[in-house]
Order: sequence, then structure tokens, then C-alpha cells
Amino acid sequence: MAHKRYNSDNAVMLLIDHQVGTAGWMNSGPVEVMKRNTLALAKAAAALGMPVVLTSSMEADAQGSLFPELERIIPDAFAARVKRLGTVDCMADPDFNDAVKQTGRKNLIMSGLLTEVCVLYPALSAIEEGYEVQVVADASGSGTKVGDDIALDRIRQSGAYVASTIQILSELVEDWSTGAGPAVMEVLGELYAAIAKEN
Repeated sequence: MAHKRYNSDNAVMLLIDHQVGTAGWMNSGPVEVMKRNTLALAKAAAALGMPVVLTSSMEADAQGSLFPELERIIPDAFAARVKRLGTVDCMADPDFNDAVKQTGRKNLIMSGLLTEVCVLYPALSAIEEGYEVQVVADASGSGTKVGDDIALDRIRQSGAYVASTIQILSELVEDWSTGAGPAVMEVLGELYAAIAKEN
């Protein structure tokens, strides 16, 4: 597949159902790593001035609220989040779909909880609607490692790409030394420092 490079002028960040309750259902990897990567994506988007669309599902139920750190990092996107009442595929929610269309971007950077449900189906739908999609695997997670692997395989089979947080951050920045590059480099440095402490 030919891949057009994503940048802050042609891509939009979609953070799907990164909720405190839903995170408790994730067992495919360390929850703290997924959360750290999710917040890094939000920080990078804020530094780059790129649009972010947030959505949550059934906040008043077991899923709970979005990660509270997101409100501090991207307050406008947090306030404008699409609160779904249970729609599995957020692209099937008219308000979310319209919010994505309103950005005018055709390149979607997507992550969420859980990969096997709340990322898989909007990725498939977005491809059908003519978007190009990159799913950030390590800012997502599933109930089991097997479930996550199968979901990511199906995402790839649909024509979407699968990437890591560090890969996406590097792709978005044209030059580390100018513009928002140094700010995103700081986010990247935090990630590498955390990884080093774990190993």
C-alpha cells in the first residue's frame, strides 16, 4: 500500500473511549503504558495545533469518565467530546462522524479502548468511507492479548496501518529543531525516559 505521510496539516487525532472504567477491562498489556502513550498523543497534538476528536461511551455507567488528564492537556476537545449512549462503532454515531468530517481531514490517527471493539469497528467504517487510517496499537488495548492481536490483524487486512506512539510522533514532526518540533521532542523524551526506567 502506498502511504502518504501524515502531518499536522492533513491529519486528525481520534481518541476513542479512553475511560477510567474501560481501562480496567484491558489485560492485553500494561494499562499504565497505554495511558502514558495516550496522553503523549494528546500532548503532541496540542503542541502541533492539530485537531483532536474525543468520544466516550456511557460515562454514567461502568465505563466511567475519560482520563481526567485529557481535560488538562486538550481542554477544548475534552469539552466538545461526543458522549455516546452505547453505539459500538463511533463512526456510526452521527455527532462523532460529523465532528470528524468538520475537521476537513482525510487522514485519521486512531486509538482507544478496547481495540477489539471500540477501535476495530470505526477503523473498518472509516476505511469504507474513504479515509486513510493509522491505528496506534500501544495507545490502545483489549481484554486479552489474543483478542488484541486478532483485532490488529483485521485492521491491517482492511487496508489500515498499525503504528506505535513513537512512530506517529516522529511521522508528524517535519523537523525536530523548529516549530513545534522541540515541544514534541520533549514528549518523546519523556516516553523514552519512562521506557528506560522499566527496562
